[in-house]
Amino acid sequence: MMKAADAPREAEDGFSLLLDDQLCFALYAASRAVTHRYRPLLETLGLTYPQYLALLVLWEHGTVPIKDIGTALQLDYGTLTPLIKRLEASGLVRRERLPEDERTVQVSLTEQGHELRERALQVPAAIGDAMGLNPHDFEEVRRILRLLTDNVSVQT
Repeated sequence: MMKAADAPREAEDGFSLLLDDQLCFALYAASRAVTHRYRPLLETLGLTYPQYLALLVLWEHGTVPIKDIGTALQLDYGTLTPLIKRLEASGLVRRERLPEDERTVQVSLTEQGHELRERALQVPAAIGDAMGLNPHDFEEVRRILRLLTDNVSVQT
């Protein structure tokens, strides 16, 4: 460990190189902790966290092009395709190319995928309890995180 006298000092703009001062590390640690909290809940459903997120999109919107799932989850096609294929292999979704546009792959829930939604209803409440935030703080954290995401997202 370095001595306190050798520790990085604050820059003129008020920012420092101290780990505890880094917002990125606080976000990283919080993300890992929350995702870790999801794991046992999702294991009982036979899902990974990314699969759960994809199903949330389908439960909300019904049949959608795979491209729209990628947009909603901010995932590229190369990452999303294997995830959707695993959900299909599990019998939760079905992929179909549109006859009028073979380039478009539609994803829809199977009966088993619809039924899983009922079992998944307990997940948000369990995570909310684990977070220990009152409704106002929950909304404020979500608002700030969305603002931060919008501000740092690269516009292409």
